[in-house]
Amino acid sequence: MKGNLHRRHLGIAIGYFAIAAVLGLLLRFFPIFSFGFNYRYMVHAHSHIALLGWVYVALTTLLHYCFVDKTTSNERYKYIFWGTQGTLIGMLLTFPFQGYALLSILFSTLFLIVSYVYTYHFWKNVDSKYKKRGSLQCVKAALVYMVISSLGPWALGAIMSTLGAQSIWYRLAIYFYLHFQYNGWMVLALIGLLLFVLEQRDLILPKKSFVRFFQAINIGIVLSFFLSTLWTEPSATFYFLGGSGAVAQLYALLYLWTLAKGKIIQLHLSKLQNVLLRTVVILTGLKMLLQLLTALPYFAQMAATYLDFTIGYLHLTFLGVISFGLFFFMDYFGLFRMSRKSYLFYFLGFLLTECLIFYKGIAAWQEWGVFSGYMSLLAICSLLILFGVLILLIQNLSKNQELHDRTL
Repeated sequence: MKGNLHRRHLGIAIGYFAIAAVLGLLLRFFPIFSFGFNYRYMVHAHSHIALLGWVYVALTTLLHYCFVDKTTSNERYKYIFWGTQGTLIGMLLTFPFQGYALLSILFSTLFLIVSYVYTYHFWKNVDSKYKKRGSLQCVKAALVYMVISSLGPWALGAIMSTLGAQSIWYRLAIYFYLHFQYNGWMVLALIGLLLFVLEQRDLILPKKSFVRFFQAINIGIVLSFFLSTLWTEPSATFYFLGGSGAVAQLYALLYLWTLAKGKIIQLHLSKLQNVLLRTVVILTGLKMLLQLLTALPYFAQMAATYLDFTIGYLHLTFLGVISFGLFFFMDYFGLFRMSRKSYLFYFLGFLLTECLIFYKGIAAWQEWGVFSGYMSLLAICSLLILFGVLILLIQNLSKNQELHDRTL
């Protein structure tokens, strides 16, 4: 049955999401129960499994499902996929116990190498009918940004051995990686998938309009990296470059929305798919406005001083924009269906935790002090995210089992 391979792979991606959510819960409950693990090591495990286990596996599976010629590439793709799983399991079994050390660094390095192999494989096996499409241009650019982002991790080893982890270059390398991961690779790949969906219904953007969008978004992605350097209090030039990048990105996304919104109506989405897409659009708008604010020196310093603002922004991006985007496409292609119940649990958990994280940042900024029971409430609200992911996983696994039983 078409899509069975990709359903299984998306099930594995959601499984990683559930594991990342459990690790996140352990971090939330750590101040309450004083668990006997190393907090920093667990943060490393949580972030790696969330970004590379959930988002990377889900995105690469969707890209393969949409764009790659299956007749020539499926066997090689399976080897690449399972090679990726070996590196992820290795990270899951090492990061919580040793943080950045020999084995965890080895598995992280192997993951980067396998991701390059996937990029090469994708590039060589694209179905010829998509080669002149705007969707493929976005996806190829996204993969280039993924490769560029990996310069950050490669640089970390040299920085740690020469300048040390306290050097500003250490943080800059991490921010470089994160920026080109979410603003470049992940967001642009999701845009590519949206354009693919439209193109499948012959709802193609005019060529000149697409070029205008594509140039603006790429200028925005590159220049907005300078926003990640503003915590070093550099010269005014960096503020100008970062601000220009934020404006270019915001313009590109608004322009794309004006071009696409009329065409999206013609897709005849289900009620839940409409809700998912609207959620992505609203959260993307919020993300872009927050990013634009940090181009101003006062807000740039505030984001650097109060860590909760940075954590809230990253969760808004990964748990919000990117995860809801993935949920939408998984449901739209009929590979992994989201129910109203799983959406409500996940969205409520996401919304409440975001409000609490930003509240703590505002409280620190205004020197209010947080209310008693804050950590317990945050941990309980985080449970809702895990429930949403588990409901999504269980409901789809049971449906797949039913389909399997019917075919026997």
